[in-house]
Amino acid sequence: MTGAPASAAGGTSGAKGATSASGVPGAPSAAGDTRSVRGGKLGAAAVNQASLWNIANILTMVRLVLVPGFVALMLMDGGYDPVWRAWAWAAFAVAMITDIFDGHLARTYDLVTDFGKIADPIADKAIMGAALICLSSLGDLPWWVTGVILGRELGITLLRFIVIRYGVIPASRGGKLKTLTQGIAVGMYVLALEGPLATLRWWVMAAAVILTVVTGLDYVRQAIVLRRRGTAEREAAAEGAER
Repeated sequence: MTGAPASAAGGTSGAKGATSASGVPGAPSAAGDTRSVRGGKLGAAAVNQASLWNIANILTMVRLVLVPGFVALMLMDGGYDPVWRAWAWAAFAVAMITDIFDGHLARTYDLVTDFGKIADPIADKAIMGAALICLSSLGDLPWWVTGVILGRELGITLLRFIVIRYGVIPASRGGKLKTLTQGIAVGMYVLALEGPLATLRWWVMAAAVILTVVTGLDYVRQAIVLRRRGTAEREAAAEGAER
């Protein structure tokens, strides 16, 4: 605990401990090495198993659980009761907030896991898709708006998988602004707003749709550039290998 070497803490015992099974002073014991390696592997395995239950993944799981709850609240009593719509908005708001924090926590505290990489985007699209489909089925939002937003999200996800062999398309500031605008717009539609606020939400949704289309086209451009660059690098590497 004090940081003093073992030899200073106990002379004879320290000297004996320094002699290995092979009789060479200072050489590590083979049995001790085996125990250390096994202990290290077991410790690493325990950490990897426990990492699934870190705070970032728990928030992602909460967001997934909120999806069916949100749908139930949204459609309660025909879907037009202002009180149930307010509760649905609360569930949607919690989901959006956890979306912000789980990614930040995962990156800041090195809590990124394979589960999080898969579940996080699924949870994001599930809550947004559920809200849009509910709103369109209730007649509050045109189906073409839902189609544009969901089509863009699914299309970009597929595009990322197609070009992943060439590299990763990073999230842009425009994409983050799009997500924020979509969340605000959908949240305003979930609430039973009237008067000027009802008019305002239309403009916010219009901005969200424009950002959805513009950022989607930008991702397509990035994917084309990434694919061309990756193809050129592979061809150059093949030519270099032939020489």
